[in-house]
Amino acid sequence: MSKVLIVAEHLDGKLNASTAKCVSAAQALNPEAIDVVVLAAEPAAVAAEAAQIAGVAKVLAVANAANANAVAQVLAPQVAKLATEYTHVFGPSTTFGKDLMPCVAALLGVAQVSDVMAVEGSHVFKRPIYAGNAIVTVEAPAGHAVVATVRAASWPEAARGGNAGIEPITVDAALPAHTRFVGLAAGKSDRPDLQSARRVVSGGRGVGSKENFRIIYDLADKLGAAVGASRAAVDAGYVPNELQVGQTGKIIAPELYVAVGISGAIQHLTGIKDAGTIVAINKDGEAPIFEVADIGLVGDLFKLLPELEAALAG
Repeated sequence: MSKVLIVAEHLDGKLNASTAKCVSAAQALNPEAIDVVVLAAEPAAVAAEAAQIAGVAKVLAVANAANANAVAQVLAPQVAKLATEYTHVFGPSTTFGKDLMPCVAALLGVAQVSDVMAVEGSHVFKRPIYAGNAIVTVEAPAGHAVVATVRAASWPEAARGGNAGIEPITVDAALPAHTRFVGLAAGKSDRPDLQSARRVVSGGRGVGSKENFRIIYDLADKLGAAVGASRAAVDAGYVPNELQVGQTGKIIAPELYVAVGISGAIQHLTGIKDAGTIVAINKDGEAPIFEVADIGLVGDLFKLLPELEAALAG
């Protein structure tokens, strides 16, 4: 029987929703047990959140001052040490997971399975390739631990209501001295996090300028949405790259995605293919974005967006 260890993603004492999505993926294995490990300087609050996820058998709380910041080279030896008791080790396919899990796989001497979107068997998975245009079935070698990242956009959050036990543990692993945390440069915003937001408003090259991008922020504020952008908008300097949605940005699955002035290049569509409802606003009625949109508005965004905002205000 499979036994799964999930590495919890957290920031500022709060558990990221991607952890509950990893639990959903793990449940597809019908495992004997699903445990979650929380590595932090003070893991109590995050561990308590993780314990509430339905399906979790046990939460391992690893308190270590070295874990105050998510440095992959520091966390990986600890995860690899714990992994000897498990058949599978899952992490989210987010910036955190993409940084950490390859290090874990390397320490265990196995190949990582990336972006798991479906489970076919204990060692057989489906994942997207070619910017999501094809789905490939991959099989990990039997007899070795499976280290995988879970495509968060393809899995729902596991339900809450669990009551797993929390076990404080110490991991005896040699931590590297050559890697250290220097600082975190992150934009501050009252808006929802782009990776986990239920509503997202994104702007593209059609917005025209950094100054004009204010119209995207205004609509997002009206909707209580996160703000995203196409690669073209990021490359043009309209917004910072942490807002980029797409194959080389963030893969998201909001309930509502509003694409404003975005033509719909394949690399962008890869990032939103699992969205619930897609609304496209573009003056070019032949833009590829309309082929995937559930609702399309052809027209001048600078005329349509103020009308939308007025309707929302009313």
